[in-house]
Order: sequence, then structure tokens, then C-alpha cells
Amino acid sequence: MWGLASRLTPRAAPNGVLNFEVYVMNADGSAQTRLTNDSAVDGEPAWLPEGGRIVFSTNRNGLLNFEIYVMNANGSGQTKLTMNPAADTSPDW
Repeated sequence: MWGLASRLTPRAAPNGVLNFEVYVMNADGSAQTRLTNDSAVDGEPAWLPEGGRIVFSTNRNGLLNFEIYVMNANGSGQTKLTMNPAADTSPDW
């Protein structure tokens, strides 16, 4: 059984905001694997119903411009789903 987590990393982004990344792990917390690795806040992950992809929000397009992205369960194929000046957060299926 795999779980998802958005975890604070010990470095600050260039804009001074603390950085969050998305991880996948076993339900007991073991075998943690980082799926995102950038200076933006990547968080609020949720599994898509088919279980092979993860949706999450990120501000990698600007400090206050959160957008929704989707990626494969191994972190590859990160694709932006939304693009507008409003903050798109809290993705869920």
C-alpha cells in the first residue's frame, strides 16, 4: 500500500518561502521517494482514481500563482492542467 505526502524540505526557495515537495511512500512511512524537486511549493497531492497518477498544486509559475499539475506515480511526466492568474489549489478527483 502506497501513501502520499507533501513534506517540508530543509531549504528555502529563492523567494524566501519555505519549500514543500511531494513524496510517495509505503503506508508505514518507509521507502520514501521524492517525486518533485524544485524551488517551488509543491503540495496537496491526491491520487487519480485509476491509481497510476497524482495531481498536485504548485506555485512554480509565480509566488502567488498556484496551478494544478498531474504526474505519473514515479514523478515523471509532470504536466500543467490549469493556466490562469487566479490561485488554483486543493485538487481532488
